[in-house]
Amino acid sequence: MQAIQDEIKQLTDELNQHNYRYYVDDAPSIPDAEYDRLMRRLQELEAEHPELALADSPTQRVGGEALSKFNQVTHLNPMLSLDNVFSEEEFNAFYKRVGDKLPEAPAFCCEPKLDGLAVSILYRDGVFERAATRGDGTVGEDITENVRTIKSVPLRLRGSGFPPLLEVRGEVFMPKAAFEAVNDKARAKGEKLFVNPRNAAAGSLRQLDSKITASRSLAFYAYALGVVEPETWPLAASHFEQLMQLKEWGCPVSSEVKVCADIPTVLAYYQDILTRRSELAYEIDGVVLKVNDIAQQQTLGFVAKAPRWATAYKFPAQEEITLLEGVDFQVGRTGAVTPVARLQPVFVGGVTVSNATLHNADEIARLDLREGDTVIVRRAGDVIPQIVSVVLEKRQSEAKSIKFPENCLVCGSPIEKVVKQKKLKTKSHFLEQATHKCSGGLKCRAQLKESISYFVSKKCFDIDGLGDKIVEQLINVGLVNNPADLFKLSYDDFVSLEGFGELSARKLFDAIQDKKTISLERFVLALGIAEVGDATARELAKHLGSVKFIVECPFEALLLIPDVGTDVSREIRDFMDNDVNFNFIKELYNEVNIKPTEKGISKYIFEHSKMEHYVVNLHIPTIAKVTASLLSDVFVSLEDLFEATFESLLSINGLTDKRRKALLKFISEQCNREHALKLELVLKKLGLHWTQNYDGEDEISLVESFFTDKTFVLTGSFTSFTRNDLKNLLESKGAKVLGSVSKNTNFLIAGEKAGSKLTKAEALGIEIWDENLVKEKLSE
Repeated sequence: MQAIQDEIKQLTDELNQHNYRYYVDDAPSIPDAEYDRLMRRLQELEAEHPELALADSPTQRVGGEALSKFNQVTHLNPMLSLDNVFSEEEFNAFYKRVGDKLPEAPAFCCEPKLDGLAVSILYRDGVFERAATRGDGTVGEDITENVRTIKSVPLRLRGSGFPPLLEVRGEVFMPKAAFEAVNDKARAKGEKLFVNPRNAAAGSLRQLDSKITASRSLAFYAYALGVVEPETWPLAASHFEQLMQLKEWGCPVSSEVKVCADIPTVLAYYQDILTRRSELAYEIDGVVLKVNDIAQQQTLGFVAKAPRWATAYKFPAQEEITLLEGVDFQVGRTGAVTPVARLQPVFVGGVTVSNATLHNADEIARLDLREGDTVIVRRAGDVIPQIVSVVLEKRQSEAKSIKFPENCLVCGSPIEKVVKQKKLKTKSHFLEQATHKCSGGLKCRAQLKESISYFVSKKCFDIDGLGDKIVEQLINVGLVNNPADLFKLSYDDFVSLEGFGELSARKLFDAIQDKKTISLERFVLALGIAEVGDATARELAKHLGSVKFIVECPFEALLLIPDVGTDVSREIRDFMDNDVNFNFIKELYNEVNIKPTEKGISKYIFEHSKMEHYVVNLHIPTIAKVTASLLSDVFVSLEDLFEATFESLLSINGLTDKRRKALLKFISEQCNREHALKLELVLKKLGLHWTQNYDGEDEISLVESFFTDKTFVLTGSFTSFTRNDLKNLLESKGAKVLGSVSKNTNFLIAGEKAGSKLTKAEALGIEIWDENLVKEKLSE
């Protein structure tokens, strides 16, 4: 029994140490799989010997029996709120009030003002005993069982030197990523969504069932000591040093905490955090400024409900209330019709907002939004303003339902409703999303204008000088009916435009002519196919090798290309099968030069273009991969398969009666036969049929290097190259460059002012490179 008790103690201590490394130091020391193995072993031992489980065991975080109600807790010392300042002038006034009462100018301990829920956590002899909400400052709710589930809250303090009774005060919050995951789950189940992370954190912390709290991925940062007994216990003499003591004892503290010596550095801190607000992993609504010296804090004392030595310097409000005056419908480059709310102008997030995105019809239905409604508008950082919710109690009887137009308001073409399934970040959850699209294609002036703007952008043909006003002029006078027409324009065409002289006309004409040579990858990107971004365009160019093959490649063969799934393949085929788009591609191909020289289909695609792949993608009921492989062993072609008889199928071992009947029914239908034979004909024409020999020059594959198939994420700014240039360099070496950090990321390259991506990469134990290291690796 002693051996089991010792193992439980060892596992508990080891797992708590790993938790400290992960949540406090942001430096994981073992892989997730190893952590899970240790946790399972501890759970097994505790299940067999529950009497040996320790109070600080990490297994205690899963949640216990649901409570019928929360008990009330009277705080040992009141939890006071903070006064606020909203401008530099108000902060200067606060600083003067503080300075006038002190013999020496104070320094300030500065930290982000987390948008969560203030809590008090009591430790007795270093062991977690009780947690409570702030409540009214005097009495709060006992949320001990819920806080116990928060992984970043230590159940036993680390090290030594902490007082026998210690109250830790801090903020419980929900990180942005966890907030998105919670709402994804709710959306998939058709449940009500949380409006913002603060509401989500508050709702999660006040669950009577702590198992629900445990599932919500809440986090905690300590921001102060509360009650300490005995009062004479030796503590650090400054607020910052006390926070560092808490960190040593195992309590997580924001990495953004900083001591600022004077007004200029405090104001610089405020501006820096405000600038990086959207990059942080959590929501904040300002910064908290506290006189750093504890003796000076004691000299300043308190007013009725707040300390004189601290204030919250609030950011401009991110949410305001206003009126929805109407809804406009904008047509984008791919034909997607986006509803845009026309708002009564309101000052929010530091700017005047008069429009907000509504995304799609599903969002309007979710909000139950009507014209004339009073709404809450949110603007977070540089994000486009959006309507968060409707103030239903202010809805007027004349409020009108919002309906999508049946025809495009620009070109009159029918608007089609396209429904797609979107896979959510949470496992096994899908959401149906409806998109309304104008069917006019490049005949629609709105789509044409956006397509040309995209076509000339830096990552496509990179033509300088073609701004929106010039594009509008070219369309209005009928000189351009698709982007390829740009290369047909003469110098005289530009001279004839309003606002152009001979010099400016010559300059723009030459700029266009200079861009007639382009890579296949950028040619494909410039077409503006929905869902086809940089990475997909690169894969299409790499594996299909020429415009001809990209235009003619069937849907089923497109699925063979890495990172090209069903939705993307369908968008490519829909684009290519449109006569207007086909003519545009043909005209563009005749006007430009593609270099390096186009090649054939890659060996990779040829080798994967097997009969069983196409049989699976015929979607024959009950016929999946294993059965498709059996069929391809017997029949040499799709045509041969469609000539199959009941007798010929009887001889195939493993083909059940149910599958045989389904197959015979499928191949007997003329439309299925026509589709299969047409597909096979195209495959033979492209040289992709499994009965053919590969006749390409397999020069498409990248030479293996350190970077081949490694996944990189970039964050921050660099001095030697732009983010886009660095991305292109890495990709030219065979790397994949993605926009977000995950456990599958191999390397994060961090420049100046790296944000939340760096924090997440550190937490996941991902290798981090600086600018000098990446330059060194690229030159090897």
